[in-house]
Amino acid sequence: MFLEGLDELDQRIVRLLIDNARMSYSDIGQQVGISRVAVKARIQALEQRGIIEEYTTIINPQKISGAVSCYFEIETQPDAFGKVVELLKDNETITQIYRVTGKNRLHIHAVAASGEEMEELIRDVIDPLPGVISCSCNTILSRIKDIKGLRL
Repeated sequence: MFLEGLDELDQRIVRLLIDNARMSYSDIGQQVGISRVAVKARIQALEQRGIIEEYTTIINPQKISGAVSCYFEIETQPDAFGKVVELLKDNETITQIYRVTGKNRLHIHAVAASGEEMEELIRDVIDPLPGVISCSCNTILSRIKDIKGLRL
């Protein structure tokens, strides 16, 4: 199993938090059969180990009028890779950056308030990146399935 190091009780707690990260320690304790204090201690240990990274609110940009969401695939020359990553990390429109297999390839997700703002990102940030060999952009039309975090 890919979750080595998590006992059955921790796995049950994590499953409950994935379904509802706002669930109280008491409610979790009732469902897994331990005290609220024990649940809190286990969750804190999972956080300290880096297994649970954060609790957040997820906004669906497609439900906001005019928002545009795109994925970019960027291939760079090897010596430009680090510089490209640094330039992209500082941009607020870019929400995710992944290094993926292939020749110095990056997978980037961006969410803009409008088509004009996305065009500005492409024109002012993406197009002038140094050492880019190829770049493609795909606009997301609809979200069919989008799982956040790990599913056990």
